[in-house]
Amino acid sequence: MVWLEQFLVRYPELAVFFAISLGYWIGGFKVGGFGLGPVTGSLFAGILIGQFAEVPVSAMAKSFLFLLFLFGIGYSVGPQFLQALKRDGMKPVVLAVVVCVTGLLTAIAVAKILGLDPGFAAGLVSGSLTESPAMGTATEAINALPLPELERARLVAHIAVADAVCYIFGAIGVILFCSVVGPKLLGIDLKAEALKLEQELGIKRTHAGVASAWHRFELRAYCVAEGAPIVGLSRQAAEAKFPEHRLFIQRVRRGGAILEAGPDLKFEVGDVIAVSGRREVLVDIVDPRAEEVEDRELLDIPVAAAEVLLTNRKLAGRSIDGVAQAAWARSLYLGGITRGGQEIPLGPGVTLERGDILRLIGPEPVVAEAAKQIGVVIVPTTTTDFVVLGLAIFLGGLVGVLVAFPIGDLHISLSTSVGTLLAGLVVGHLRTRFPLFGRIPDAAVSLMTALGLAAFVAMTGLHAGPVFASALAEAGIGLLFGGMVVTLMPMFVGLLVGRYLLRMNPILLLGGLAGAQTMTAGMAAVQERSGSPVAVLGYTPAVPIGHILLTTWGTVVVGVIAS
Repeated sequence: MVWLEQFLVRYPELAVFFAISLGYWIGGFKVGGFGLGPVTGSLFAGILIGQFAEVPVSAMAKSFLFLLFLFGIGYSVGPQFLQALKRDGMKPVVLAVVVCVTGLLTAIAVAKILGLDPGFAAGLVSGSLTESPAMGTATEAINALPLPELERARLVAHIAVADAVCYIFGAIGVILFCSVVGPKLLGIDLKAEALKLEQELGIKRTHAGVASAWHRFELRAYCVAEGAPIVGLSRQAAEAKFPEHRLFIQRVRRGGAILEAGPDLKFEVGDVIAVSGRREVLVDIVDPRAEEVEDRELLDIPVAAAEVLLTNRKLAGRSIDGVAQAAWARSLYLGGITRGGQEIPLGPGVTLERGDILRLIGPEPVVAEAAKQIGVVIVPTTTTDFVVLGLAIFLGGLVGVLVAFPIGDLHISLSTSVGTLLAGLVVGHLRTRFPLFGRIPDAAVSLMTALGLAAFVAMTGLHAGPVFASALAEAGIGLLFGGMVVTLMPMFVGLLVGRYLLRMNPILLLGGLAGAQTMTAGMAAVQERSGSPVAVLGYTPAVPIGHILLTTWGTVVVGVIAS
């Protein structure tokens, strides 16, 4: 053990990787569906290693990794952030602001009542409100305080201690409140409310708990029999008879020749038609007795699938059903929508937003034309625009240093952390206007956010490990109960405001509460208990606001408590 201690002290970079690995292993364990997750796991791993080895931690390395993480988060939520401030997303946004501000005010009140120092107060915020990035902004704020170096180091260590104490209930509290306590206080049946909302949005289920894939694309060839409902009808009239099913006749074989199905082409007995649509309705609509034909030449239609970033302002705010009526959408099928990294359930009444990623399926020329109308095709890239990445972080950090606001007798700068987060937000938003600007592969963004935060938190744990026991004794049991208050108060206030002032749909309200505290597991718990994915529609507008505000609170709470 002495050899291991000496090894870790001599090679601190390896200790960090060991803490990350151990943290992901710890975070993977789940009890009753709840797990710490890799970030909090890395914090506990760092604290554990720090119990028997005083590993030196590089402040520059911590800052470098944390800034990468913050830029990655801003870059990810940027396409949705400004859109979340508009239209129907406004209610979840207001809810998120109410929840975050209530959390900050409650944390300040609890910290003052308990007499916590700035470090403990910052950890109270990051742990109770389950926003680990607040540890980074708080660390920077503490390092800017006019205090002796040893005192600043002690306060920074206290951040990790308080976060570790408060995080577990912070996560469990949000999950239980959103999925159990909240529905009881609202007096609702989650399953019934979710089903009602699905019906309003036109989402259909194939069986309980699963939303229909809706526009699933199939291409089949059928022989038109005598007495079929489409005999004598033009292609345009035949398709118009069944608009809700989005069936499209692509080509026709007649007398050995293949004809393109123009709008005025009329169908005759014996025609073999190539029809696209949902397979389960094709036979019933063409003819229950229709014979499916294997005709490779007729069905040899180039079909494409593409992911398209929605940038067209004219389409933002319109329902899927409304957009589907456009002439360029003929023969086009929507395979899915991703919004802020979350899959959105499909239904005719669901609205589109700028920054959405639409998965389109259809004939190649149709998909190409639709992409021009919607935005831009996302072509996978393996190259990171390091010019934009580096310059954005530099300029964001510069703005963060230059911009300051007064708190009492102190002038607290916006900080390089918050400046970098805002820089990522701006670059991410600019992608919706200039899709080729500042391109970073999804895998690279994922590495920046996952490794950046896990490594930062692991190093924070390594720094706090040697003083963890003494700091915990100093904080006392009051820190644990104070953290419970900070977790639950925003939930209760948010529930009341969302229900009685904003008059939000209960399912969207519960999803918004989870998003306001950036707790994806809380949204997942609502989805599981309701048997429906629709809670994500309240979660996605709220979560970018939560990330921005809660991360900033690390700076604010240090300034308030230190003043």
